[in-house]
Amino acid sequence: MKVYSIETGNFKVDGGAMFGVVPKVLWERLYPADEQNLCPCAVRSMLIVDGDRKMLIDTGIGNKLHEDFAKHYHMFGSDNLITSLENIGVKPEDITDVILTHLHFDHCGGTTDRNTQGELFMVFPNANVMVSRAQWESAKNPNLREKPAFLEENIIPLKTSGKLKLIDGPGMLTDNVELRLYNGHTKGLICVLVNTGDKRLVFAGDLLPGMQYIRLPYISAYDIEPVTTLNEKQALLEEVYNNGDVLFFQHDINNEACTLSKTKKGIREDKTFKLNEIV
Repeated sequence: MKVYSIETGNFKVDGGAMFGVVPKVLWERLYPADEQNLCPCAVRSMLIVDGDRKMLIDTGIGNKLHEDFAKHYHMFGSDNLITSLENIGVKPEDITDVILTHLHFDHCGGTTDRNTQGELFMVFPNANVMVSRAQWESAKNPNLREKPAFLEENIIPLKTSGKLKLIDGPGMLTDNVELRLYNGHTKGLICVLVNTGDKRLVFAGDLLPGMQYIRLPYISAYDIEPVTTLNEKQALLEEVYNNGDVLFFQHDINNEACTLSKTKKGIREDKTFKLNEIV
């Protein structure tokens, strides 16, 4: 088995939106904002190569975001999904499975693109695309809080592609890849746990989008059920700590992965590293 961190680009988000009720005087010590109160965020995916299967977790923002929408997110950097895959010798047609943790635009936008005629197409033509049924229903009939994050150009092609596979509950995708569902950030968020043989990697997505979120009160204002998020984080962090697992961070621009330790203030980050340093 091989596991790769895949950089797809970066964007900026309002610090208040990132950290919800936590005061700026506290969160800024861990994750400084610029003069416009914007915090830079990575948009990382993960590629798992296990036997004949090449499984891609999330696809980033993609290339088709409408200019009026994109201007609110200040995208920057030269990384993109396809180039990052090509740099490790993987072509779009090689991907066998796309696992979308959820359908917010910054996690699924790269699954589809537009051709020169403006028509939408599937970027990974041979891949099944996995989404939880709960998330799919939320995206089709969004609440007013989440509606702006569900873009039709990301959702409709999945339905018509014939490649959409809905996940009804937790289970094993392969002998080494486990899928779990969480409901605090959004309904049916998929968390992926990868057994590499000597360690387990935890791709928690927006349940734990960055290292600063290990502190339990640090919860994004985007989460639809913050108390549920808090309880879900607490249980997962205890499990990760007890098992000696590695957390992988999707949106932390400064830290890609870490292990955990237990302190007087609760569970905290221990050693930090790049994924390629440990797998």
